[in-house]
Amino acid sequence: MGTGTKDRATPRVVCCAIPIQRAAGKVLLITSRKRQDLWVLPKGGYEASDVQLEAAASREALEEAGVRGKIERYVTTINSPSTIYHFYEMKVERMEADWQESRERIREWFTYDEARRRVGWKPELREGLDRALMTLSSS
Repeated sequence: MGTGTKDRATPRVVCCAIPIQRAAGKVLLITSRKRQDLWVLPKGGYEASDVQLEAAASREALEEAGVRGKIERYVTTINSPSTIYHFYEMKVERMEADWQESRERIREWFTYDEARRRVGWKPELREGLDRALMTLSSS
């Protein structure tokens, strides 16, 4: 096996939603289940039943953050030794009061700068968020 693949023959495919409120200039983050003091973007493994990568990002946003919305665009793909991350910008249309992981996570809206700082501990998340925000500010 290759080094850094966590005993996988092929890297894990992870789909990541970036829930954004453009008008307010805010990004929704959630706490990590493993480390409650760390903030992450809603993300998780692609499953064959998702069919499309975008669908996996939407499903994870609903399961982990309780948000429903529309995937507006593909942002970027980032490869790490063990994982391939696909990032999608999501326009939030509705937030559920109760959702699958509501007892395991906290969700909170942050300004773009604060969101970047909060996910800074995880380079792939920071880079994905940076790429989304770069195109937001230029559009």
